[in-house]
Amino acid sequence: MDVALTWFQARGWEPFEFQRETWQRYLAGQSGLIHAPTGFGKSLAAWMGPLIEAQAEKSARVPGAKRADAPPLTVIWVTPMRALAKDLVQNLGEVAREVAPGWTVEGRSGDTSSTVRGRQARRLPTALVTTPESLTVLLSGEEAAERFASVRCVVVDEWHELFGTKRGVQTELALARLRSLGNGVRTWGLSATLGNLEEAASALMGAGKSSGAPTLVRGEQRRDLRVETLLPASIERFPWSGHMGLRLLEEVAAELDTATSALVFTNTRHQAERWYQALCYARYDERERIALHHGSLDQEQRHEVEEGLRSGRLWAVVATSSLDLGVDFTPVDLVFQIGSPKGVARLAQRAGRSGHSPGKVSRLVNVPAQALELIEFAAAREALARGEVESRSPIERPLDVLAQHVVTVAIGGGFRAEELLAEVRTTHAYRDLSEDEWNWVLEFARFGGDALSGYERFARIRERADGVFVGGNKRVIREHRINIGTISGFGTLAVAFRNGRKLGHVEETFLARLRPGESFTFAGKPVELIRIEDSTAYVRPAKKVSALMPRWSGGRMPLSNELTHAVRRAMAEVTRVLETGEVSASPELNAVAPVLAFQRQISHIPSENELLIERVRTRDGDHAFLFPLAGRLVHEGLAALLAWRATRRQAITITQSVSDWGVELLTRKDLPVGDEDWRALLSPDDLLEDLLRCLDGAGLAKRHFREIARVAGLIHPGMPGARKGQRQLQASAGLIFEVLTEHDPENLLLLQARREVMERTLELTRMREALEAIQRCTIRVTRPTQLTPLAFPLWAERMRDRVSSESWEDRVRAMAEKLEASAGAART
Repeated sequence: MDVALTWFQARGWEPFEFQRETWQRYLAGQSGLIHAPTGFGKSLAAWMGPLIEAQAEKSARVPGAKRADAPPLTVIWVTPMRALAKDLVQNLGEVAREVAPGWTVEGRSGDTSSTVRGRQARRLPTALVTTPESLTVLLSGEEAAERFASVRCVVVDEWHELFGTKRGVQTELALARLRSLGNGVRTWGLSATLGNLEEAASALMGAGKSSGAPTLVRGEQRRDLRVETLLPASIERFPWSGHMGLRLLEEVAAELDTATSALVFTNTRHQAERWYQALCYARYDERERIALHHGSLDQEQRHEVEEGLRSGRLWAVVATSSLDLGVDFTPVDLVFQIGSPKGVARLAQRAGRSGHSPGKVSRLVNVPAQALELIEFAAAREALARGEVESRSPIERPLDVLAQHVVTVAIGGGFRAEELLAEVRTTHAYRDLSEDEWNWVLEFARFGGDALSGYERFARIRERADGVFVGGNKRVIREHRINIGTISGFGTLAVAFRNGRKLGHVEETFLARLRPGESFTFAGKPVELIRIEDSTAYVRPAKKVSALMPRWSGGRMPLSNELTHAVRRAMAEVTRVLETGEVSASPELNAVAPVLAFQRQISHIPSENELLIERVRTRDGDHAFLFPLAGRLVHEGLAALLAWRATRRQAITITQSVSDWGVELLTRKDLPVGDEDWRALLSPDDLLEDLLRCLDGAGLAKRHFREIARVAGLIHPGMPGARKGQRQLQASAGLIFEVLTEHDPENLLLLQARREVMERTLELTRMREALEAIQRCTIRVTRPTQLTPLAFPLWAERMRDRVSSESWEDRVRAMAEKLEASAGAART
């Protein structure tokens, strides 16, 4: 390890103990998972092992032996974001040039130029930085066995982001393939902010005998972490979040004035666009030093922003989770979190972007979008101090991903069925794959399954006379390679100027509402729509800034389980403060106490072992507000379940709305539920059957099936330059779904669609746990004479969907003022 120590000493550094341990374990032939906070040197811990080994072997060579220009492919570095590849190539290459001269380091992703691809087709570099999708494409090459035989180490960066996703399963299958092609391939993962590290390590290492027991190396160095909250000068007793926290714009700008550099994190891309515009307006003279960064922006713009952070040119960057991961740049002084982080791990990850190195202070300032988020901020900080970080559940046996992998291996040199089955079973995801499931996948890849076997285009592999399965015709091979991956790109169109310069991607549903000549703001620029052609919306600069901005679906993150438990504890703390008159150690809870004091005055504050139900009558009708505090996704299923069960008692129309805190049921007539009926309506008995009935389980599965059909190869978005539209793809998937439902109802992909809807979309397991917890709770029913602070956000949420000549924000603001007036008290 002398070469590594020399490299560190030349920079005046001393390796951490976890880095030394990783090098030793690597050189001993072990694999493992490295867990350490952001900025503590996980990459150097994983990278130095192969370099040390290479130098040791170089020194041991017989003098005069012939040497190649550069060692063959030795290390594969997998990153979940192709935007990180450029940084990694540069950083790893700088170390390699000094520690292991002769090593070449290159990237391979969808952004790689044709020139580099051509060079790599002839010879791969010594170390390849790539994504799960691009690695799988390389494994589909006919000479994959020869090209990857020299691999000794695979490093999977940001494993906590891949684990528990289909991209993670795709990575597991690629690792299994590399282990079978190589000789003693070692696997090392890098992870931060994950609760179930042991399980994550097992998934990374695989279940094969050659994998050995996974090693968990922990970098436990502590960081000084300061999490603060901007407290509004006045707090609304009737909270709502329509202003996205912009009421505190001047306070945020004032904090920015004290910093040399800062990141402003938001939870959605729409919110990022709004805050970017607002900050440019608030600090107009500094607008050239303020930038925007999110996943729908073109990669060139994102790279410019990242370079601006590195060089110190930028003062403030408004970003989403696109900058959560390991994009390498100079640590910023200050991080803002706009709105609730929704999870403890996300708060820790974002805070780590400030003081992003050992010995530095990480400072994060929370900015509430509404009063109840003060409770969530206090709860998140307390949960972080207790070490209550979210876990991720692994995905078990997704057959759509396996079907794609089978075709990949078939066109990548071919396979024998029994050998590939044994290889697949070495993965954590498919360790329990049955013979029947395997045979079904094999037949599905060969013929498309029973219902589709008559269509030649679904026959993607064939069996040769020698028992080896290989790819089908050239069209099948070309289509498969173009569409490898599990990331859904459905429903988005590129946005570009007439000269071809791209701004990024926007959802097709947003652009479909616009006519040529209409303006909108995207990527921080006002643009005017010219036309939509070949999956691209062509625009030109607009003369005026438009208030219309794109919204992206799937942007609302639910509260995590860990954070909901912490919120209940925070509520109990506020109750204690109100009962004793003491001051809480949490400034956020002290600030929000008057709001909850009013809640307590006109209704009740639920304890940790209570379910609060508020029955309120307004001019809209009869409201029932329930506060299980189980997160938005659980509440969506719960609202539908309650409405369906209630209508079984009496035919009545029930309108629903949900938030992370609760559920609203609204009827014009009296809701046919007495106080004594709620426990039965909230029973976990027959939960699955009732959900399938009330939520149109077949309809949900049909919509979800499109994603599965694309991954499994039943539908294709098309070739570059001829991509199919969202409606066309949806129609194709819908038709296949109906054919399978009628003629092959036991099709395993249909069953997978239903299972994923229940577990991933509706969080069935978490919903059942919530209902079981309610059965152990005291149910407290109150009848306040007006909407309460807890109920008002649910009322406001429902109003989003109502058609009115007034804007939603104006309607909600007017109602809040009316409630304040009727309460007969001054604003707190």
